[in-house]
Amino acid sequence: FFVAKAFGVKVETFSIGFPPRLFGLKHGDTEYCIGALPFGGYVKMAGEAIGSGTGAPTDLTSHPRWQRILIAVAGPFANFVLAFGLMTGLYMMHNEVPVYLSSPAVLDFVPANTPAARAGLQSGDRVIRFGDSTNPTWDVVEQRSAVDANSTVPITVQRVVNGQTRQFSTELYLSTPSRGAAPELSALGLLPVLQNTPVTIHDVVPGDPAAKAGLKAGDAVVSVDGVAVHGISSIIAVLDQAGNKPANLVIQRNGHQFSISVQPIWAHFAGQKPGYRLGFSPNPPPYRVEQLPLGAAARHSVDYNLRSSGFILDVLHRLFTPHAGAVVQQLSGPIGIARMTGEAAEMPGWQPIIQLSALISINLGIMNLLPIPILDGGTILLLVIESTFRRNIKQEVLERVYNVAVVMLILVFAFIMVNDISKLSLFSKLKP
Repeated sequence: FFVAKAFGVKVETFSIGFPPRLFGLKHGDTEYCIGALPFGGYVKMAGEAIGSGTGAPTDLTSHPRWQRILIAVAGPFANFVLAFGLMTGLYMMHNEVPVYLSSPAVLDFVPANTPAARAGLQSGDRVIRFGDSTNPTWDVVEQRSAVDANSTVPITVQRVVNGQTRQFSTELYLSTPSRGAAPELSALGLLPVLQNTPVTIHDVVPGDPAAKAGLKAGDAVVSVDGVAVHGISSIIAVLDQAGNKPANLVIQRNGHQFSISVQPIWAHFAGQKPGYRLGFSPNPPPYRVEQLPLGAAARHSVDYNLRSSGFILDVLHRLFTPHAGAVVQQLSGPIGIARMTGEAAEMPGWQPIIQLSALISINLGIMNLLPIPILDGGTILLLVIESTFRRNIKQEVLERVYNVAVVMLILVFAFIMVNDISKLSLFSKLKP
């Protein structure tokens, strides 16, 4: 809107929400209105639609292609600015720092075939030396791992053997997934004790294994396959190590414990490596609240948004792999977003809802930049092609390209809507 106005393009409509129009007012050449469908908004410019241009200087198509490219880029750019602003403000007012980071580095679970397992480390070990650091916290372990990446560090741990505390020394090679990146502690096999209590279930996904097995919000997962777990990362590691086998869970409910067998499913969730999952979200581990200065808050915001963007791009990449079917099943549309928004609103504090808002904004920005006609990215691509060949694409060709794109997007949207509806608890109860 602002970039179009700055270049002298006539903006006919600025709408929050999509038609039907609820109410609005007209100021100058622009009608500002509120639409009934809360799926975002749009800016309608004169001469924007194919064949609607009149040749007037205020028409979009009367302006140089470089200006039209900047107008198309401005929408997704605003999504990224919004996400950055939301997270910066959150970190300045309410930065949640997990308590385990300042706690002694105690291992919760050590997966087999990881560097930590090959070094002889075991569940329950307390790290009393990590490189040059003595009695490190998990925060120190993370920092030292980044500094000593792609090198071997000496480690000493305390271990209880037959009721006696003993020391065990070894060496650990801190391998990294890519050059210049910090080692991932989970990939090394260093899974921390995130809390001193079992993992409590916040919500179960309708239709997924946890829901089918009868697990409920408020249940606590005491152990998985005989392994006591104190964090969701440990649960995931145990499931992935077992593979496609039923998981034996010990559940605590209302002060009583019982055992249950659950068959995991292979899933691809944004922000996680693909693996076996049960289909529930946990309550967050204990945390403390800090208020960061502007500079630090901005850096944290950039890190969060870059990670989130990487997760989204990773999901898009997986759509073109042999596991695309599992990825597609995890996609969500308006119904899924509404459900996640409700869950975030029920959580304590503002952090869940603001993080979800930022994530949705980043999603919109990246999706709109995809080179698909009728999206901003498609508009940019066509303008670049026209600029390269220094002539306009024929109107008949544009109409066919846009018609195909509209049909494809409608089909994808319909599939995602059906996928969302199938996940509702009403329909999951009808499944065998």
